[in-house]
Amino acid sequence: MAIPWLSALKVIPWGDVISHAPSVLEKARDLMSRKPADAAPPPPMATPNAHDEVPSLGELKNRWLAANVQIDALQHRQTQLMQTVSALAEQNAALLSAVSGLRQTLRWVVLGLTLAFVGLGAVVYTQLF
Repeated sequence: MAIPWLSALKVIPWGDVISHAPSVLEKARDLMSRKPADAAPPPPMATPNAHDEVPSLGELKNRWLAANVQIDALQHRQTQLMQTVSALAEQNAALLSAVSGLRQTLRWVVLGLTLAFVGLGAVVYTQLF
């Protein structure tokens, strides 16, 4: 069971992962630093009971304005998250491209080594016989 994991770990281009790590870390820190500032708990809104009075028009307008502010903050946060995800997706695409290139290079190296060993074997065979 450990062999597939080991072969999977050997395929990963760790150089690219390490080179992209600072930008991923920076984006994650930005995301985490925004969370406490944006996540201020909204003021509790009283739910109307059957015994409560009907809220006034001014109170309803204040609730509506507070809800709009929260919606705007959520939209801004969602835009920032989408930008972060987009940056991470670009980095992931770069990593996948690098992996694809490395696989192709590995195939050519294996083919070259195979041909070299076949040629070396032919030379040794002709020298012996």
